[in-house]
Amino acid sequence: MSRLQVRLTPRGGRNSVEALRDGVLHVRVSTPPVDGAANRALIELVADRLGVPKSSICITSGSSSRLKVLEVVGLDDAALAARLRREGD
Repeated sequence: MSRLQVRLTPRGGRNSVEALRDGVLHVRVSTPPVDGAANRALIELVADRLGVPKSSICITSGSSSRLKVLEVVGLDDAALAARLRREGD
C-alpha cells in the first residue's frame, strides 16, 4: 500500500495527468466538483494510469479540497513511482 499526494484541477478542460512535481501529482479532470464527480473522475484516471482497479484507490484526505491524499492498495512506493515514471512524467 502506498500514498500519493495529488493536486486536482476540476473543470480543467480535459482529463490528464500533468506532472509529478515535488512529490505531488498534478491532475486535471474535465468534470466539475459537484456531487463527487471530480473525485470519481480522478480515481478513474489515476487507476487507469497506474494499471490498477478503481477499487484499489481511495481518497484518505482532502475529499473536498484540491489537495488530496490517495491510498493505493497493491503497490508499494517504489512500484508506484516506477509506473508514474514509465508513463512519461
